[in-house]
Amino acid sequence: MEVLGPDNAFWIDGEWISWDSIIDPDEVRYSRLAELEREAELRHRYPKADLTLVPYFHDLLALAQSYFNDTGQHLNVYGDIGELFGAIMYGIKLHNNHAKGSDGRMGDDFVEIKTIAPTNTKEQTSVRLDDRHFSTLLVVKIDADFNVSGRLIKRTNLPRRDSKNIRLSWDGLADLE
Repeated sequence: MEVLGPDNAFWIDGEWISWDSIIDPDEVRYSRLAELEREAELRHRYPKADLTLVPYFHDLLALAQSYFNDTGQHLNVYGDIGELFGAIMYGIKLHNNHAKGSDGRMGDDFVEIKTIAPTNTKEQTSVRLDDRHFSTLLVVKIDADFNVSGRLIKRTNLPRRDSKNIRLSWDGLADLE
Protein backbone atom coordinates (compact mmCIF):
# COMPACT_ATOMS: atom_id res chain seq x y z
CA MET A 1 0.00 0.00 0.00
CA GLU A 2 1.22 3.48 -0.82
CA VAL A 3 2.13 5.71 2.13
CA LEU A 4 0.07 8.89 2.15
CA GLY A 5 1.68 12.24 2.85
CA PRO A 6 1.91 15.83 1.60
CA ASP A 7 3.12 14.73 -1.85
CA ASN A 8 0.11 12.60 -2.72
CA ALA A 9 -2.67 13.53 -0.25
CA PHE A 10 -4.10 16.29 1.90
CA TRP A 11 -4.66 16.48 5.67
CA ILE A 12 -8.24 16.81 6.84
CA ASP A 13 -9.86 16.02 10.17
CA GLY A 14 -6.75 14.36 11.53
CA GLU A 15 -6.02 11.99 8.63
CA TRP A 16 -4.41 11.95 5.20
CA ILE A 17 -6.88 11.67 2.30
CA SER A 18 -5.55 10.60 -1.10
CA TRP A 19 -6.21 12.88 -4.05
CA ASP A 20 -7.26 9.78 -5.99
CA SER A 21 -10.15 9.27 -3.61
CA ILE A 22 -11.68 12.66 -4.45
CA ILE A 23 -10.82 13.07 -8.14
CA ASP A 24 -13.56 11.66 -10.32
CA PRO A 25 -11.90 9.68 -13.16
CA ASP A 26 -14.79 10.56 -15.48
CA GLU A 27 -14.18 14.24 -14.80
CA VAL A 28 -10.53 13.88 -15.77
CA ARG A 29 -11.37 11.77 -18.82
CA TYR A 30 -13.79 14.36 -20.15
CA SER A 31 -11.91 17.47 -19.11
CA ARG A 32 -11.13 19.96 -21.85
CA LEU A 33 -7.37 19.52 -21.40
CA ALA A 34 -7.64 15.74 -21.72
CA GLU A 35 -9.81 16.20 -24.80
CA LEU A 36 -7.26 18.55 -26.39
CA GLU A 37 -4.39 16.18 -25.59
CA ARG A 38 -6.30 13.26 -27.13
CA GLU A 39 -7.10 15.31 -30.22
CA ALA A 40 -3.43 16.37 -30.58
CA GLU A 41 -2.31 12.75 -30.31
CA LEU A 42 -4.84 11.67 -32.96
CA ARG A 43 -3.87 14.61 -35.22
CA HIS A 44 -0.22 13.56 -34.92
CA ARG A 45 -1.04 9.91 -35.66
CA TYR A 46 -3.57 10.66 -38.44
CA PRO A 47 -2.63 14.05 -39.92
CA LYS A 48 -5.06 13.80 -42.87
CA ALA A 49 -8.02 12.37 -40.96
CA ASP A 50 -11.43 13.68 -40.16
CA LEU A 51 -10.95 12.90 -36.47
CA THR A 52 -14.64 12.16 -35.95
CA LEU A 53 -14.16 8.97 -38.04
CA VAL A 54 -11.25 7.55 -36.01
CA PRO A 55 -13.32 6.07 -33.15
CA TYR A 56 -15.68 4.38 -35.63
CA PHE A 57 -12.74 2.83 -37.48
CA HIS A 58 -11.19 1.51 -34.25
CA ASP A 59 -14.53 0.28 -32.88
CA LEU A 60 -15.55 -1.46 -36.11
CA LEU A 61 -12.16 -3.15 -36.44
CA ALA A 62 -12.26 -4.25 -32.78
CA LEU A 63 -15.81 -5.55 -33.23
CA ALA A 64 -14.83 -7.57 -36.31
CA GLN A 65 -11.85 -9.03 -34.48
CA SER A 66 -13.69 -9.90 -31.26
CA TYR A 67 -16.60 -11.39 -33.22
CA PHE A 68 -14.17 -13.59 -35.14
CA ASN A 69 -12.31 -14.57 -31.96
CA ASP A 70 -15.59 -15.49 -30.22
CA THR A 71 -17.40 -17.23 -33.10
CA GLY A 72 -14.79 -18.19 -35.68
CA GLN A 73 -16.91 -16.38 -38.27
CA HIS A 74 -16.39 -13.07 -40.02
CA LEU A 75 -18.73 -10.09 -40.09
CA ASN A 76 -19.40 -8.51 -43.47
CA VAL A 77 -17.79 -5.17 -42.51
CA TYR A 78 -14.38 -5.26 -44.15
CA GLY A 79 -15.35 -2.98 -47.04
CA ASP A 80 -16.51 -0.34 -44.57
CA ILE A 81 -13.33 -0.74 -42.54
CA GLY A 82 -11.31 -0.26 -45.74
CA GLU A 83 -13.20 2.91 -46.63
CA LEU A 84 -12.76 4.35 -43.13
CA PHE A 85 -9.06 3.49 -43.30
CA GLY A 86 -8.80 5.42 -46.57
CA ALA A 87 -10.57 8.41 -45.09
CA ILE A 88 -8.37 8.41 -42.00
CA MET A 89 -4.95 7.58 -43.43
CA TYR A 90 -5.18 9.32 -46.80
CA GLY A 91 -7.74 12.06 -46.18
CA ILE A 92 -10.20 10.65 -48.72
CA LYS A 93 -13.59 12.37 -48.53
CA LEU A 94 -16.04 9.50 -48.86
CA HIS A 95 -19.06 9.70 -51.17
CA ASN A 96 -22.51 8.67 -50.01
CA ASN A 97 -23.10 4.93 -49.79
CA HIS A 98 -23.72 3.25 -53.14
CA ALA A 99 -22.48 6.23 -55.15
CA LYS A 100 -21.59 5.07 -58.64
CA GLY A 101 -18.12 5.28 -60.11
CA SER A 102 -15.87 5.78 -57.10
CA ASP A 103 -15.84 5.68 -53.32
CA GLY A 104 -14.49 9.14 -52.60
CA ARG A 105 -12.28 12.08 -53.50
CA MET A 106 -8.74 12.93 -52.55
CA GLY A 107 -8.06 16.44 -53.76
CA ASP A 108 -8.96 16.43 -57.46
CA ASP A 109 -8.70 12.63 -57.76
CA PHE A 110 -11.63 10.24 -57.63
CA VAL A 111 -10.64 7.19 -55.59
CA GLU A 112 -11.88 3.60 -55.81
CA ILE A 113 -11.28 1.63 -52.59
CA LYS A 114 -10.96 -2.15 -52.65
CA THR A 115 -10.45 -4.17 -49.46
CA ILE A 116 -8.71 -7.51 -49.13
CA ALA A 117 -10.36 -9.18 -46.13
CA PRO A 118 -8.69 -11.67 -43.79
CA THR A 119 -10.89 -14.33 -45.41
CA ASN A 120 -9.09 -13.78 -48.73
CA THR A 121 -6.23 -16.29 -48.50
CA LYS A 122 -4.91 -15.45 -51.99
CA GLU A 123 -4.67 -11.76 -51.04
CA GLN A 124 -6.20 -10.66 -54.34
CA THR A 125 -8.90 -8.25 -55.39
CA SER A 126 -10.76 -7.53 -58.59
CA VAL A 127 -11.37 -4.03 -59.94
CA ARG A 128 -13.99 -3.11 -62.54
CA LEU A 129 -12.62 -0.73 -65.12
CA ASP A 130 -15.54 -0.33 -67.52
CA ASP A 131 -18.04 1.83 -65.64
CA ARG A 132 -15.88 3.12 -62.81
CA HIS A 133 -14.80 6.73 -62.80
CA PHE A 134 -11.64 6.85 -60.74
CA SER A 135 -8.11 8.11 -61.21
CA THR A 136 -6.61 6.50 -58.11
CA LEU A 137 -7.05 3.06 -56.59
CA LEU A 138 -6.57 2.36 -52.90
CA VAL A 139 -6.19 -1.29 -52.00
CA VAL A 140 -6.58 -1.92 -48.27
CA LYS A 141 -5.48 -5.19 -46.71
CA ILE A 142 -6.74 -6.51 -43.40
CA ASP A 143 -4.56 -9.46 -42.43
CA ALA A 144 -5.39 -12.45 -40.25
CA ASP A 145 -4.22 -10.54 -37.15
CA PHE A 146 -6.51 -7.62 -38.08
CA ASN A 147 -3.63 -5.30 -38.96
CA VAL A 148 -4.64 -2.82 -41.64
CA SER A 149 -2.42 -1.41 -44.39
CA GLY A 150 -3.00 0.24 -47.74
CA ARG A 151 -1.42 0.86 -51.11
CA LEU A 152 -2.33 3.79 -53.32
CA ILE A 153 -1.97 3.33 -57.09
CA LYS A 154 -2.62 5.74 -59.93
CA ARG A 155 -4.98 4.28 -62.54
CA THR A 156 -2.40 5.01 -65.22
CA ASN A 157 -0.01 2.58 -63.47
CA LEU A 158 -2.49 -0.32 -63.64
CA PRO A 159 -1.76 -2.99 -66.26
CA ARG A 160 -3.65 -2.52 -69.54
CA ARG A 161 -6.40 -5.08 -70.16
CA ASP A 162 -9.12 -5.51 -72.77
CA SER A 163 -11.46 -7.04 -70.20
CA LYS A 164 -13.82 -5.16 -67.91
CA ASN A 165 -12.08 -6.45 -64.78
CA ILE A 166 -8.52 -6.60 -63.60
CA ARG A 167 -7.30 -8.96 -60.88
CA LEU A 168 -4.57 -7.61 -58.62
CA SER A 169 -2.54 -9.39 -55.96
CA TRP A 170 -1.31 -7.60 -52.85
CA ASP A 171 2.31 -8.55 -53.50
CA GLY A 172 2.09 -7.34 -57.11
CA LEU A 173 0.85 -3.91 -56.05
CA ALA A 174 4.26 -2.92 -54.70
CA ASP A 175 5.51 -2.69 -58.29
CA LEU A 176 2.63 -0.38 -59.29
CA GLU A 177 2.94 2.22 -56.53
